[in-house]
Amino acid sequence: MTLRGNISPEKPLLVVALEEEAQHFPDDLPILFLGVGKVNAGIRLAEVLAVSKPSEIVNIGTAGGLRPGIDGIHDIGIVMQHDLNDDVIFSLVNRYFGQPITIKDGPTLATGDNFVTDPVKHAELAEHAHMVDMEGYAVVVAAQRSGVPVRLIKIVSDEANAASVRTWKETVEDNSRLLGDWIRTNLL
Repeated sequence: MTLRGNISPEKPLLVVALEEEAQHFPDDLPILFLGVGKVNAGIRLAEVLAVSKPSEIVNIGTAGGLRPGIDGIHDIGIVMQHDLNDDVIFSLVNRYFGQPITIKDGPTLATGDNFVTDPVKHAELAEHAHMVDMEGYAVVVAAQRSGVPVRLIKIVSDEANAASVRTWKETVEDNSRLLGDWIRTNLL
């Protein structure tokens, strides 16, 4: 988990799980590499935001597609956790700790600490979300609690199935190039 560049209130901060996802990103903006999963993402981003605040946070990277025909780059509208049983927690303590968060109009992203390859889990998630990742929800919570605007930009890298490990490895460089182009067009 490293920071490339300097954070300033005049520029957005790109946050990415892995360096492989950012190999074709421009050097004009700071990039924070979070590591994989919600815990790494939430802790690392909170540590950085305690010291400096960018103009906005842009969590940009890969996601598994959950519905037929979903591909390309998406600006996420709603993010939810798929591995926290919040309804059971509510029944115990009468409070929710992980409700879906609406950022804007747009597709739904399910975040969890599992790289989804199981067809049963895939079908279950597809009922509620368009894509799946492992960091988005934690990034949104950390950003919102720090008072920094946040966006989730995800490119569909695989179909969240048994072939996903191979597919992600085969497409990560091309997806990094496409996301780098998106950054140049939309943030610079």
